[in-house]
Amino acid sequence: MQGKIITISRQCGSGGHSIGSELAKRLDVPFYDKEIIEMAAKESGFHQEFIEQQGEHMNGSLLFNIARHVAYAGRGSYADYQPLQDQLYFTQVKVIKELVEKGPSVIVGRCADYILRDRKDVLNVFIHADMAFKKKHCMERGQFSEENMEDMIRRRDKLRAEHYRYYTDRKWGDSINYHLCLDSGVFGIEKCVSMVEDACKGMHPVSQ
Repeated sequence: MQGKIITISRQCGSGGHSIGSELAKRLDVPFYDKEIIEMAAKESGFHQEFIEQQGEHMNGSLLFNIARHVAYAGRGSYADYQPLQDQLYFTQVKVIKELVEKGPSVIVGRCADYILRDRKDVLNVFIHADMAFKKKHCMERGQFSEENMEDMIRRRDKLRAEHYRYYTDRKWGDSINYHLCLDSGVFGIEKCVSMVEDACKGMHPVSQ
């Protein structure tokens, strides 16, 4: 693969992180997931844990942020009173755009497919799976307690979908937004890695 950037959007528990990490190793390119949070923390001055909690999730504080923005309308520039949620998002946008200028990489989540939509050297992938597979994968990784695991998976996906729609005006997981959609519950992690790798090699060369 030469000059390709791969973005991986994923349902919670589908193994998107594992697929991205292994793919980056095979392609010998940088892998970015939570690393983007670390970079955004340094860039913005926000604590890393705060960014990690807010990064891909919409929450109740959004209503407060919107209300605050409306309340300050006309009293200064938008940047002066920009909602925290927006500050975090645009900081990550800046980080992602700077990273891809350095060369090929694999990026997980963070609306990267949308942020890089104007580039022609990007392969956008969406990973999904059935609930049984997602619960098994989360259990193996020690995510969530077994008794409320399914609820937590559904909640995490709901938050990701809301976050994605808010910043992109697109439907998260809609195949039209991706070049390749894979069911990791059917193919397994290793096969998905191989399929994405083959897809990269099969892309027609393009110029920016």
